[in-house]
Amino acid sequence: MFDTLTNSFKNIVNKIRFLDDEKALARSLDELKKTLLKNDVYHKVAKEIVSQVESECKKNGIGKDSFSNALAFSLQSVFSGNYGFSYAQKPPTVVLMVGLQGSGKTTSSAKLANYLKLRGKKVLLVACDLQRLAAVEQLKQLATEIEVDIFTQEDASPVNVARESIKYAKDSTYDVVIIDTAGRLSINAELMNELKEIKNSIKVDEIFYVLDSLSGQDAVRSADNFNQEIGLSGIILSKFDSDAKGGIALSVTKQINIPIRFIGSGEKIADLDIFMPDRIVGRLMGAGDVAGFIEKTTAVVDEKEAKRLTKKIRKGEFTFTDFLSQLESIKKMGSMKSLISMMPGLGAMGDALKNVDIDNSVEIKNIKAMVSSMTQKERDNPSILNGSRKKRIAKGCGLDVSDINRSLKQFETAAKMAKQMSSPNGVKNIMNMIKGANLNKMR
Repeated sequence: MFDTLTNSFKNIVNKIRFLDDEKALARSLDELKKTLLKNDVYHKVAKEIVSQVESECKKNGIGKDSFSNALAFSLQSVFSGNYGFSYAQKPPTVVLMVGLQGSGKTTSSAKLANYLKLRGKKVLLVACDLQRLAAVEQLKQLATEIEVDIFTQEDASPVNVARESIKYAKDSTYDVVIIDTAGRLSINAELMNELKEIKNSIKVDEIFYVLDSLSGQDAVRSADNFNQEIGLSGIILSKFDSDAKGGIALSVTKQINIPIRFIGSGEKIADLDIFMPDRIVGRLMGAGDVAGFIEKTTAVVDEKEAKRLTKKIRKGEFTFTDFLSQLESIKKMGSMKSLISMMPGLGAMGDALKNVDIDNSVEIKNIKAMVSSMTQKERDNPSILNGSRKKRIAKGCGLDVSDINRSLKQFETAAKMAKQMSSPNGVKNIMNMIKGANLNKMR
């Protein structure tokens, strides 16, 4: 996410080596314009950003810091309007999810439901995409995965399904209703008429357009057509983790005057981030998004449980039961690539970790299999695992004793690292260690 733009911005800023060097400023501005255009930023928006950077630089004095600050200020100014989620005064808040087929609309509906659920809201997903055969089944599977309710009706029109779902939601005191509507391969009258009928049959609070980041300016034009036909209140940028350019984020709000509300930052259900301009600009400028990281952490970690676990770690009492519990928490936070990209100075490590999958990691699978063959006493007291116990566990989970020993060694290392992180300056020490390891690989 933003990889190309972030690296380019760093190189452009570094071209200004001396104060009041107008020639260097001109070269950097020209390079900035080319970079923006090359990365899918709309030409009028690119021109506006360059002009504003030049003006701010000349006003505050030409220099590296001045250029960097001017660029950050200009980038933030291209975003406008609300961001995040707005609740209706009287629940339920009704959200209509619209977009073209293949844009990630159904997945984004589930991601939004999960985002709201983690913040204590009672959410109902509604399956109104009756055009695509697998859409209802897909939404059912996603609803089961994130443990939220879903409303479906057989042999009913999308309008009737939407209308009945609102009645059900009011009777059952839901906070939010998210309606997944049908998409098409292209915009047509049938699609728009169906959406208008749904909109007119119920009171809709939000209409989110799911925009496929990889579709470039074509997606922006489609969003504009939807806005003119039914009116949009916000945009969710999907597949944004796969868009190395990232210029769409800098263009769409200015082009159609509709704010970006969320971005899909990975394939995991938890990979949906609120679109806050200052945080996004922080990522663009290579400063990460620590506030976003903390928000994700606090949404899935219980404060009392965190304190209890911290005490255990400091005493060196971290068990396999605790380990599996923490794995589940990490999964709820999203992909490793998305999380690493939020940490200042570690964004470049995101690509190296993009294929790290806790569910499918061989090491994690082995540890889970091993733990499932343990007694509760063994899970809570790993130190009692002697030779005979290891043989029994290995036989029970289909692994060799050597695999058991390897997994135990990995667990001991993780426990030591956790203990170090819980100490004063622990996080700082771990981050320095990771950076050092990364630098050594690059040499």
